[in-house]
Amino acid sequence: MDNMTILVVDDESRMRKLLNDFLSKSGYRVIEAGDGEQALTVFYDNKDIDLIVLDVMMPKLDGWEVLKEIRKNSKVPVIMLTARGDERDELLGFELGVDEYVTKPFSPKVLVARIEAILRRSGALDTEVKLTAGAIVMDISAHDVKVDGKSIELSYKEFELLEYFMNNQGKALSREKILNSVWNYDYFGDARTIDTHVKKLRSKLGDRGEYIVTIWGMGYKFEVK
Repeated sequence: MDNMTILVVDDESRMRKLLNDFLSKSGYRVIEAGDGEQALTVFYDNKDIDLIVLDVMMPKLDGWEVLKEIRKNSKVPVIMLTARGDERDELLGFELGVDEYVTKPFSPKVLVARIEAILRRSGALDTEVKLTAGAIVMDISAHDVKVDGKSIELSYKEFELLEYFMNNQGKALSREKILNSVWNYDYFGDARTIDTHVKKLRSKLGDRGEYIVTIWGMGYKFEVK
């Protein structure tokens, strides 16, 4: 984690300090920004940012506008912070390319754990693990997925979801269990969050999308046919 850089964007100085303290103690280098415009300036001035923690409600430019601009040029992982609990905001965030969505108030320790999980998926943290299921091969360290020998592009959350499925082959997985395991929610989230990601993942897997089987009224099961 040494030398890994996290950009924390929040208009509340107390929140920035809290996150800075926890992340610094965990070995990260932290850069701060207090509004949307400053966030973009800092982002483009620092080419070594490994992940962004981004608040939604901010002056000048809100988090959505900042995210849209960043996604024009970068796939850097983004964790969105919001005081809202509106599921529509959550779904919008994933559509725009958010890798994680955390509602205030939250546990800083849990946030740090989510950051580490995302960085592992992105290959920023060194792990040499490969998973294989039928025609799908996942290289965790390289954040690469090959289907029938051809690489496909997945978002960080799609990658986490596929990894979870492949690590639990043949098991019936409820939507609540998937939310708790992949999104790390401590409450029952909206099933549409899962269904939306599964739909996209199946599409990207092509014919191998059939490995993800719907269990009606419950959730999903990953099995190689």
